[in-house]
Amino acid sequence: MSSPIPELPPAIPRRGSPLWKWIGRTALRLAGWRIEGNFPDAGRLVAAVAPHTSNWDFLLGAAAMFALDLKVSFIGKHTLFVWPFSAILRWMGGIPVDRSASRGLVGEAVEAFRGEPSRVLAIAPEGTRKKVERFKTGFLHIARGAGVPVVLVGLDYSARAVRVGPVIEVGEDIEAERRRVEAHFAKIPGRHPR
Repeated sequence: MSSPIPELPPAIPRRGSPLWKWIGRTALRLAGWRIEGNFPDAGRLVAAVAPHTSNWDFLLGAAAMFALDLKVSFIGKHTLFVWPFSAILRWMGGIPVDRSASRGLVGEAVEAFRGEPSRVLAIAPEGTRKKVERFKTGFLHIARGAGVPVVLVGLDYSARAVRVGPVIEVGEDIEAERRRVEAHFAKIPGRHPR
């Protein structure tokens, strides 16, 4: 018997679709996955999701998002947003970004938080599925600039669990925060070991 899906706190934005909630829960149950922990009762936050080692991470994340009835925005490579997938990705909350352009992604994301009473922005701190020496710090700068917490969401393939938490308030020392986040995720095995 699978463990129950946690309920979202009142402030967290919801998709509001019983059908997609059922589809997400069914997909997780059939795959043998569960969700542990919960989101903080904050209407605006950054969700740092890791480790990101496989294309399966997106499908797993989508199933968890629908199962929780969570309304989330996420950043993806602009090259993924091609027809017919672009409409689906945007409907799911996708925001295409050209990582080669220097348009101030952090500043744009901070502004987007200021214009919304509730927003959950999901970001993979590695920035890629490939092995990286260190996490990028953009998600920390976004959270600090917007004055929102970061919830760490681990995709634990060995335990087949989406682990929500802990929550961190980003301090002045971004480099120290990056190391703290990396240390947390280093203990969580992704689909492909690194």
